[in-house]
Amino acid sequence: MTSELFAFLDMKVRSLEARSRRLARLDRRSVGFRPQDMPYAPSPAHFREANARLSAIDRTVRTQLDALARDLRQPGVQSDELLRKAALVEREIDRARRTYGLFFDVFIQRGTMFGPALAACDTIAADCFQAVRRAAPGLITGPLLKPVTYLEHSFSPATFRRGVMLRRLLGEQNPFPLVRVPYERIESPWGMGVVLHEIGHNLQADLGVWQETQQAVQRRVFQVSRNPWLTRIWTRWHKEIFADLIAILLGGPASARSMKDFLAYPAARVLTFRPLGVHPTPYLRMFIQAEMLRRMGFVEAARRIQRIWGGLYDGALRHGRVPAKLIATARRLIPHVIDEVAYQPRRGLAQRALVDVVPFTAADERTIRRAAPVIARGELPADLPPRFAVSASRYALEGRMASAPVISRTVLMGLAQRGARLPANPASAIDAVA
Repeated sequence: MTSELFAFLDMKVRSLEARSRRLARLDRRSVGFRPQDMPYAPSPAHFREANARLSAIDRTVRTQLDALARDLRQPGVQSDELLRKAALVEREIDRARRTYGLFFDVFIQRGTMFGPALAACDTIAADCFQAVRRAAPGLITGPLLKPVTYLEHSFSPATFRRGVMLRRLLGEQNPFPLVRVPYERIESPWGMGVVLHEIGHNLQADLGVWQETQQAVQRRVFQVSRNPWLTRIWTRWHKEIFADLIAILLGGPASARSMKDFLAYPAARVLTFRPLGVHPTPYLRMFIQAEMLRRMGFVEAARRIQRIWGGLYDGALRHGRVPAKLIATARRLIPHVIDEVAYQPRRGLAQRALVDVVPFTAADERTIRRAAPVIARGELPADLPPRFAVSASRYALEGRMASAPVISRTVLMGLAQRGARLPANPASAIDAVA
């Protein structure tokens, strides 16, 4: 190797080393938090977990760089071999860049005007996990990092579950749940029934009933329909149906009303069908939720949804693109799917049903409705579970008890402050959220 070529490759190695050092650690200072942002910041445990991932990548980079520097000085080494090994280092730096960028982008939002609303969403999410811990002690074991909410210019909320491999991170596992909320929705607590839906996905994964629910729905639909095509469709929908149903158990009838708002579009969209889609076709989706409310005992709420949804779209059914077979069998299949997902015991739930693990009663609904006028007066009841504040805010807005800004400010600031007052916990467990 000529001295000129050696100098070039040596510079490339040193440049790689300098670049990699910039991506090894995140802290509150580097994110730019001010003292007034601290109540809304992710917990120290979230930073530790993010830094643990960055440190693991950094160790790999250090090892590869050391080997590359040694090889560079070996007599007779081929330049192409050095470039190949440098490319491996580049790959790990890319992984570090993506991981660092994800956490930086999520965390830095807490230092903006959206910080309190994001912290409020975190409080709601943590309360959903607490609801399961209270109703079914021992089902979720050990400390768990609570979900972290972030904003994105997307159409709808979404979530990335704990432990899932993220393509944007080149296969790195997501260390804690991330809940994505569109910018314009974050300050509308009355519409956060759809956020409860996203938390439902995380609960299904953390409870370990993903595969069990899928298999149960598959068996039940085939037993009732004896139709492989219908069985494939309903089985493909199992995750979204589970999330819809648990959102209702977390927030009551108001969650279904929130979802109705979210799904209400012109008939051309609502009466469409995607053969490989994981979401139930919107037309049927609200009838699924209405049946869940009926099984829970909220018969009039179920009938109201059916009347409104039918009034909006039944007249256009013949012009829609939903297969006739799917429409014709829905009335018979929906009760079976609801029963299987929410009312049948699961091994993963210690032989309890979903409605036992996340109970919602008529007394809970009365608590929510009593809270609505209190929120309208500018006060968040101290004993109101955060997830119920979502539903109460909806009733307050629907009843024109106060303006949207008053309701939003009362609920979001109240929940953000409540989250900030919770005691810190070294592990940031859901039991004692930091």
